[in-house]
Amino acid sequence: MASLRDLGLSEYEARAYRSLLNTGPTTAKELSRASDVPMGRIYDVLNSIEQYNLVRSQTASRPKKYVAVEPSTALDRLLEDKKRELEEKADQYESIVDDLADELDAAEPVEEQFWTAAVGPEETIDLLLERLAAADRDIVMVSSHPSPQWDMQAVSEEINAQLEDALDRGVSIDLLMTREMVASMSEEVGRRYRETLQQREDFDVRTHDDVTGSFNIIDGVEVCIQVPNPLSSGEAFGMIDLKDPEFAANVHEEFAPRWTEAEPLEF
Repeated sequence: MASLRDLGLSEYEARAYRSLLNTGPTTAKELSRASDVPMGRIYDVLNSIEQYNLVRSQTASRPKKYVAVEPSTALDRLLEDKKRELEEKADQYESIVDDLADELDAAEPVEEQFWTAAVGPEETIDLLLERLAAADRDIVMVSSHPSPQWDMQAVSEEINAQLEDALDRGVSIDLLMTREMVASMSEEVGRRYRETLQQREDFDVRTHDDVTGSFNIIDGVEVCIQVPNPLSSGEAFGMIDLKDPEFAANVHEEFAPRWTEAEPLEF
């Protein structure tokens, strides 16, 4: 069950506030008895919940009396405090990430060959988005046909967001698609393309129907190849990510003539 402790109050603070709702205006001594908060702690507890703006005090009376703020107002104040704490935490974590990113990026990259694989629709998209986010210099994307087990609008929006981020950090992007792939995209994806990507200087899209596979070349040294399902034509089975500059150069050599022959996209 939800409790006031979930919003940051201690056990004694929660007891004191709940008791004040029942007693009405009361003294610290009377509240100690009603709430079972020890007399030695009651003033600290009252000062604390007063700082939360959950109680009001009548300083003119002798002894001093306290009254609870209405629950709706009190809960709103606690919620705002929690939101403020979360925003401060988020800012703190973002600062930590920025510092760590600079520190970790300063390390020399390892140039050894390496490969990994993802199997399944979600895992495949996660791997692709991860590798696009890692690009520093350039991205070549080739997409031949839509995969029926993907929500193309959702996937396209995720990829578009990664491409926007890549362009913002100075990465150039060449995207080659078949007309079938273009036709599979929604009007919303087309609108976002026109508004956010089409005008970017380092972003170029062309169409060519002599394309049978889907792959991505990252920074000229890494290739992400979509693996089709051998038992279901048109479906993506998974993705292989291979870091090998020589292999990436060979793939780019096959890509270059089709790119030269391709037509600029008119969405």
